[in-house]
Amino acid sequence: MSRRNTAQSYGRVSRLFHWTTAALILANIPLGAIANRLPYDTAQALALKAQVFSVHKTLGVAVFFVALGRILWTLFETHPAPLHPDRKAELGLARLVHWMLYVSLVAVPLTGWVHHAAVTGFAPILWPFGQTLPFVPQSEAVAATAGSLHWVFTKLLVASVVLHIAGALKHHFVDRDATLLRMWRGTPAPDRVVWPRASVLPALSALALFGLGAAVVAVPRSETVAPPAPLAAPQTAGNWQVTEGTLGFGVQQMGQAVSGQFANWTADIHFDPVRGTGAVTVSIDTGSLTLGSVTQQAKSADFFDTAQFPQAIFAAEITPAAIGYEAKGTLSLRGASQPVTLPFTLILNGDTASMTGSTRLDRRDFGMGASYEDESSVGFGVDVNIALTATQIR
Repeated sequence: MSRRNTAQSYGRVSRLFHWTTAALILANIPLGAIANRLPYDTAQALALKAQVFSVHKTLGVAVFFVALGRILWTLFETHPAPLHPDRKAELGLARLVHWMLYVSLVAVPLTGWVHHAAVTGFAPILWPFGQTLPFVPQSEAVAATAGSLHWVFTKLLVASVVLHIAGALKHHFVDRDATLLRMWRGTPAPDRVVWPRASVLPALSALALFGLGAAVVAVPRSETVAPPAPLAAPQTAGNWQVTEGTLGFGVQQMGQAVSGQFANWTADIHFDPVRGTGAVTVSIDTGSLTLGSVTQQAKSADFFDTAQFPQAIFAAEITPAAIGYEAKGTLSLRGASQPVTLPFTLILNGDTASMTGSTRLDRRDFGMGASYEDESSVGFGVDVNIALTATQIR
């Protein structure tokens, strides 16, 4: 049996591409559905969920490269003639389904890969080439768009696969022709080749369907949940006003560094730049946190429990230290209060001050992740990083 196609049959290479792709897809679609439904309420459950997702993502990347190889091979190969060229409607539908398969075999894994690269989170792709992609920023907006496109395109892929299988079974059991056999075993047919008139309509129709799916994702929805409103500024007599800043944190999950931040927080600062002393009260809207692909898990009752504890407070005294300054006080978070010291550096330029600081907390001190008893799933240490610019109020 030849490795190349003929007008009557498929060669070994085309059949290998076809059945490899089919095996990967038929394994990966249910794997993704199972991974989405697995719980993550314990360390063991989270580890299993992450492992299943890692296999799903890895197979998805494999589908992407196999599909590219198959498409490139198809572009330069002979296409076996259809067995029933006179059935124009059936032939048009078959071509449309084939084009939908080709587009989805690239679009589905690519959008999933972009979603993975745009966020930090668990379930790494099981390969040694890194977890990011060129030109894909670490962005919640990019991740949300890619994730929505992946969901829509997956549905088009499933529809294409179902129609493709239904067509093959119809040819085999109803028409009793060699359509399935020539892809399965390379059985040649027919002896007389009749080429139907070429048409770009199926390809354009397939692209239009995927374009419509992308447009649906892009249309704003009225029910979209608005981002949390900023906390109201406390009514105090602070003499410094924060003009910009970030409050971020990082943790190890499944051996991978995951970084997050709080979008909404305020700092009431009393500080004497001459003495280098003062006080600060930071109010944090815990519901405004983002943590890559595990944001909802972080907000759950196991961790920040934002529904029951929507606010965290850090109240501290500011004093000079051996290097820079330190804010030493109490962090009240998730119903627990613990002493915390935040070393920081300060650059003063007239009425403007730029501050950067970091400290390390232990999630167990605040009752977080009690069911995650070791660091194989979620690390104990949480690195807190803060940077801000403030202007003095006179």
